Amino acid sequence: MNYVSTRNKSGKMTAAQAIVRGLAPDGGLMTPELLPRLPGSALESMKTMSYQQRVVYVLSRFLEEFSARELTEFAAAAYGGGFSHPAVAPVRHLEDGLSCLELWHGPTCAFKDMALQMLPHLLSASLAKLDEEKTACILVATSGDTGKAALEGFKDVARTKILVFYPKDGVSDIQQLQMVTQAGGNVGVCAVVGNFDDAQAGVKRIFSDRALADTLAQRGYFLSSANSINWGRVLPQIVYYISAYCDLLQSEQIASGQEINVCVPTGNFGNILAGYYARQMGVPIKTLICASNQNNVLTDFIRTGIYDRNRPFYHTTSPSMDILVSSNLERLIFELSGREDGLVRGYMEQLADSGRYQVSAQLHKKIQELFAAGCCDDGQASRTIERVWRQFDYLIDPHTAVAFHVLEEYRASTGDDTPAVVVSTASPFKFCTSVLSALGVEEHRPGTEALDQLAQHTGVPIPTPLAALKGKARRFDAVTERDGMREQVLEFLR
Repeated sequence: MNYVSTRNKSGKMTAAQAIVRGLAPDGGLMTPELLPRLPGSALESMKTMSYQQRVVYVLSRFLEEFSARELTEFAAAAYGGGFSHPAVAPVRHLEDGLSCLELWHGPTCAFKDMALQMLPHLLSASLAKLDEEKTACILVATSGDTGKAALEGFKDVARTKILVFYPKDGVSDIQQLQMVTQAGGNVGVCAVVGNFDDAQAGVKRIFSDRALADTLAQRGYFLSSANSINWGRVLPQIVYYISAYCDLLQSEQIASGQEINVCVPTGNFGNILAGYYARQMGVPIKTLICASNQNNVLTDFIRTGIYDRNRPFYHTTSPSMDILVSSNLERLIFELSGREDGLVRGYMEQLADSGRYQVSAQLHKKIQELFAAGCCDDGQASRTIERVWRQFDYLIDPHTAVAFHVLEEYRASTGDDTPAVVVSTASPFKFCTSVLSALGVEEHRPGTEALDQLAQHTGVPIPTPLAALKGKARRFDAVTERDGMREQVLEFLR
């Protein structure tokens, strides 16, 4: 299977090339030339499989250059001992018609592990298939969770280096501590004065800097990405939507062929996009519900067809969703527009020039047939954390709370009682102070002591990877202005 750019279908890459390069030469995002369909009996066949077996079953449809043996080895390595739950991505049943897909049992306690434990294996194998002699430098912009997950996935991986940029004062204390204490001889971390969109825009500028690429090539490096602009990041995420449906079948929460709704806390649109791909492959997903925090640019887009980033930026208690430029939306528009050449490029040029674009009425109608949207402020998220704890004895983080709140509003406004799955994207212990406040605890212990405070208050054990942060020394203290990111890359790759 070949891969094409969202901005020009004529330039094709193999899967290995798409994974290694990350971004298309024209600035577009690589996407499969054709989306494969699951065989009619696939979901029934997969319901008794392990998560690792489901990974191989799904990825083999997209990665024809990779043998079943390779994918089996990768799945075993990616989803083995680093995950604390044997199901890897378990579905927690809360009540009739309501379940929660837990994606935070990996080594960094966030859903990004689901892709970033697999991507290093795919990238290393792709480098070998392409006989690439240069070292890959993985460049990452993070709103909180991607950075640590990428650092953990790529630490000490041969022929790679990784540099992560995160927004200064724009991540939680635990998220920051996870990054700045990261072990590994090939890793680097730098804070950026600004927000996530500033960091993401800076990384994109670096990728399009031809002079910088030439300089790095002379030094024996080329740039690649671990952000969800890389197809190797999105692809493993498709698996857990398929896996969740299989688990619901296996537990007899739903009947074969029965539709479900999925509510996803959404920032950069990669997570919910993977759900869309799973639907297109044959998973009976009725509605994909896009849940935003106060940075509700996606809510407005889905409701109006107008994408407008020209609005106030809010620092919220769900910082991984504090995003106004949702890169992966480009892939959805590409698919729903019939892959019309030049259309996506035109929209993206408008976004770059004016910060705004409006899709056609026909395209907007297609989006609304598949997606619903809602948003949630910090106060609503806090009350939702308390309510879910009281009602279900179930502890959630602020991002997951946004999704619970939006699902509740969606059901109340539409009367749609289709069985629903809320996607839970992070451990509540990554956001201790926000969760403690929601539970009525006003005085918070400093630093990692807040982990013990939350555990003592709720009786829920601290995840082992977060407990291990206690006493770790900071390794990285670099801070740069937005215009200094290029120099940070040059310094890192001396």
